[in-house]
Amino acid sequence: MIRVTVPRLTGLAGAVLALATALPGTATAASAAAESAARPRIADVQKALEAVAATPGVVGAIGEVYYDGKRIGKGSAGSRLLGGKGGRIPSGARYRIGSQTKQMTATIVMQLVREGRLSLDDTLGEMLPQVVEKDLVERASEITLRHLITLTSGIPEYLPAAPFDFTTHYTPTRLLEISRTRQRPVEVGTFNYSNTNYLLLGMIIEKVTGRDLAAEFDRRLFDPLKMTDSYLPTKPPQGIKGPHGHGYWADETGRLRDVDRLNASTLLGAGGVISTARDVSRFQQAFQQGRLLPADLRKVITDPPPGQPPLPPGGPCGGNPELLPGRAGAAPGFSATTYTSSDGRLQYAVSTTVAGREKEREAATRAISQSVKAIFCPSS
Repeated sequence: MIRVTVPRLTGLAGAVLALATALPGTATAASAAAESAARPRIADVQKALEAVAATPGVVGAIGEVYYDGKRIGKGSAGSRLLGGKGGRIPSGARYRIGSQTKQMTATIVMQLVREGRLSLDDTLGEMLPQVVEKDLVERASEITLRHLITLTSGIPEYLPAAPFDFTTHYTPTRLLEISRTRQRPVEVGTFNYSNTNYLLLGMIIEKVTGRDLAAEFDRRLFDPLKMTDSYLPTKPPQGIKGPHGHGYWADETGRLRDVDRLNASTLLGAGGVISTARDVSRFQQAFQQGRLLPADLRKVITDPPPGQPPLPPGGPCGGNPELLPGRAGAAPGFSATTYTSSDGRLQYAVSTTVAGREKEREAATRAISQSVKAIFCPSS
């Protein structure tokens, strides 16, 4: 065996160590340089969003990119109001995240599972006996918590209740009554997208915790994650707090209606959260990094339901960087998506306000997808 003798630190080596100790900024500068080198290279976010705003029907577009919780890119294009009026929307403005709310609702439910207050095998009839007593949900004794989370309950949709009714307060019971009048689209255990599942999950959260849904969002998500600009409105008519973009929906006559004040009582845990790019990025970072749920419970939310093929790995750039398929939300007047990396370090949150109907909204969603490629994989 060869023995290596380590000499005492003297002379020049000691001087270097003393200098490094005397200048604490040296290590900081080196760390900053390493951090900068590790960041993904992104193209001009502003330019990408200008292309989104040029899409027919898009009124305004905002977006921000975050890496390890720090903003590394932003952009705003189009205008706050229809016809180029109102100036640009601040990139950090609040907006409706739509069905991205479902992931947050499911997270709270799974936290209650982790705490032993719910089980994935609990049936709807056991959790909410009133839906059986009042015949609000067909086959409630067969539908489990897992079915609701994975959208495999087969419960019919309750939307639209009344798309331009900004003032009537709809109770969850009334929305279930609307759903009950509609034909079951699929059997229990088969995937079918229906907001009614998440209306029921919100009701379950309130029953188990003894608190209203908005308070539970604050207590379990918004406050711990310092999502200081996020909130869940529950009563109509409520617009968005602070400067923000307005969306417009064409009624049956073709007239564009400002739908800034969507009826909050019809959205709730299915799509009601109002947030910002910074805040939804904080949520996605915490979710992906396991700070909200352990991996086995996260998989219940993220894995494709039975019968659905898994999503292709790698994301829009073929794995460089590896962005997961975006979490999207849309309703009359807007479309919003948040992309995140599998390790939770990188997020891109983008929102568009739209004037038109399904055609224009779908075009906005496609434009958002193109902006991802423009920002993260410009060579494609």
